[in-house]
Amino acid sequence: MMAQSLLQKCSWALLLLFALPLAAAVTGTVINRTTGAPQAAATVTLYKFGQSGMEPVTGTKTDAQGQFTINQNPAGPGPAMLRVEIDNVTYNHMLPPGTPTTGITLDVFNASRQPQAVKISKHMLLFQPSSGGQMTVNETFLVDNSSKTTWVDPVNGTLRFYLPAAAEGKVEATAAAPDGMAVPIPTAKTAAPQVYAAKFEIKPGETRFDLSYTVPYTTGTAYAGKIATADENTYLVAPEGVTLEGGGLQDLGEEPRTHAHIFGLAANAYRIKLTGAVAASAAAEAAADSSDQQDSGSRIEVILPRVNGKAKLIVGLALAILALGFVLLYRAQAPAAKESNERGRG
Repeated sequence: MMAQSLLQKCSWALLLLFALPLAAAVTGTVINRTTGAPQAAATVTLYKFGQSGMEPVTGTKTDAQGQFTINQNPAGPGPAMLRVEIDNVTYNHMLPPGTPTTGITLDVFNASRQPQAVKISKHMLLFQPSSGGQMTVNETFLVDNSSKTTWVDPVNGTLRFYLPAAAEGKVEATAAAPDGMAVPIPTAKTAAPQVYAAKFEIKPGETRFDLSYTVPYTTGTAYAGKIATADENTYLVAPEGVTLEGGGLQDLGEEPRTHAHIFGLAANAYRIKLTGAVAASAAAEAAADSSDQQDSGSRIEVILPRVNGKAKLIVGLALAILALGFVLLYRAQAPAAKESNERGRG
């Protein structure tokens, strides 16, 4: 009898042990970083990986202390995600498999229709002419928001960009919020000639915009464009095998890994001459990338424009080497400035 009772207790313990993961909950607190206080009455929704990507499972609202509890087990074959909405702006928090699901802190910000401490720290244009009479232009904007509010403007957009008439209004645009994935975003023509607006909220931190469009290309023919934004730093980039020439450009040298050539632009317009073309293998990579993107609708991936497969690598490495160059320049100038000040005091 004692053995049977012990067996029953063990059975109940095992059942309870196996039931615990099913009863696991997602808990945390939503903090409004604009006010520094917990955010009450915010809607928190749990998303899970499904047949068509991230699908909503259930949601709840935070209490007066900004705390929430979702009685769902986020475990599964793919990642889960928490989404909070405030002032019609959503904030995502990924939950990769195996990460803690309790005591989570979700940050949100108040929204403003006016930009506050928002600047374009870097704007890079990558020109990729092909031997087929066309050229793909990829533009990357890094937008810094050092304030504690999210800038939103659903009517007028938050980023202006120049689109040449030869592109016929066709542009592919993506944006990535700080610590977020790139997603397709809408664009619209403004009242200014050939100036378009990208519609995407600018959250505190660094937001990245990527544009891609195609124009006709004849080697050696002048190509002109404009800069519609007040950039702190603007760069023109030519990939390996392409020569770029033009007035008013500062030659910043070659990116070591991809051999792309980088030029600084201080003006708000440029007129350049391009010769050469990207290698045929790069065009094949672009076609393969496009095919992969069409077949990956059910996967969670960054959706990239259908461009040369090396475009992101070139831009990323170029931005990295420019950032490193600025740091080295600052370090080189700092001791000299210090020495000069000491001489002045002496």
